[in-house]
Amino acid sequence: MMLFSENVESLVNKSQISPPAIQGVLTRVVGLTLEASGIHAPIGTHCDLIGPTGLHSAAEVIGFSQGKLLLMPFKSVRGIAPGYRVVARKGSSNAAMSDSMLGRVIDGMGQPLDGGPEIIASEYRQVTGAPINPMHRNPINKILDVGVRAINGLITIGQGQRMGLLAGSGVGKSVLLGMMTRYTEADIVVIGLIGERGREVQEFVTELLGEVGLRRSVVIAAPGDVSPVARLNGAMLATTIAEYFRDQGKNVLLLMDSITRVAHAQREIGLAVGEAPATKGYPPSVFTLLPSLIERAGNHGTSAGSITAFYTVLAEGDDQQDPIVDAARAILDGHITLSRDLAARSHYPAIDVDHSISRLMSKLLPPTQLQRVLHCRKLLSIYHDNSDLINIGAYQGGTNPELDSAIEKLPVINQFLQQDMNESVTFADSMGFLFSITDET
Repeated sequence: MMLFSENVESLVNKSQISPPAIQGVLTRVVGLTLEASGIHAPIGTHCDLIGPTGLHSAAEVIGFSQGKLLLMPFKSVRGIAPGYRVVARKGSSNAAMSDSMLGRVIDGMGQPLDGGPEIIASEYRQVTGAPINPMHRNPINKILDVGVRAINGLITIGQGQRMGLLAGSGVGKSVLLGMMTRYTEADIVVIGLIGERGREVQEFVTELLGEVGLRRSVVIAAPGDVSPVARLNGAMLATTIAEYFRDQGKNVLLLMDSITRVAHAQREIGLAVGEAPATKGYPPSVFTLLPSLIERAGNHGTSAGSITAFYTVLAEGDDQQDPIVDAARAILDGHITLSRDLAARSHYPAIDVDHSISRLMSKLLPPTQLQRVLHCRKLLSIYHDNSDLINIGAYQGGTNPELDSAIEKLPVINQFLQQDMNESVTFADSMGFLFSITDET
């Protein structure tokens, strides 16, 4: 008995098994799912759909059942008919990598969206990536200056950290991402706009990112009107591009908006192949995908570079117990929560410091700075815990010295937390302002 001692190719050469068919025929279409017979290909393979007039479109193998392959097209199924040939591509999961991607806007399949030339490959990489051995990860011990005072000062981030940006709709997450894109000290910025509105792509590139920010950035856009497999491929491609630059020794900032839409894409794929829904309609494969994607970011021991990642997580209906929100909090190294109440009061960025945390902040800051940060956070927490009493006039000054201090310092703390979108504040200036707030304790 042979126990995987020979590969398929060697067995084929010895005529012990028949070579798998690399093309077949389309037999059925159900919703977005295609069925093909007579073809054998592993999950993840890209296939061409060829009709009487030639190439029609492409699809990805997402499953198989009872001798048939299940595929999902990258574009609309309109025009596809029974009898179309299905031909498997060789090496189809590889994506072209090149420094010429900088300053470009591409789609989830790596094709230009900005009218520029094709990307000339320096090398090819599999978009599915490879897991990092946890013993080969470098420690996170260097602060990343993101140019936003509230984050620098009270939610300090390290190079290689993975953070969530928890927000409902319309509370300023795109503006905050644009600020970090322009003002961060990272060498390269990779932005994955996954599953969002198509009109927001050009707005983000022209208004929030700007010409200067685009020069050191790569934008991958897979809006909500494209196929679920194209959206999912866009998220993987963005991570692969970030890995490519990290392996060159660059410090990369990866912004993915949003990880929730990535989960939605995987949900559509899972349900299409018959996977049973588990939690609020999400099949188990969603909760396998999220850590496998997020764990690719960070510091790799074989490279001097790093990937610091921010993943926006949409809290549907502002529900902080949404399954994707809950799963993201457990996987990530911290989260920043944006508050609708703060946004309604024109407090921008609308960061809810009380419900935000950086799990590595205590390791990144020296004791003197950490003490000031914790004191400022404590003042905010005390004020918010007693805000109802204060607002109705039930609190009498002098009763609680800590609350008196919080009430006195709240205006200057709010000044510290608010920042114009066109203003950049360094980490040193952020800490200087924080020290001035907490000098008198």
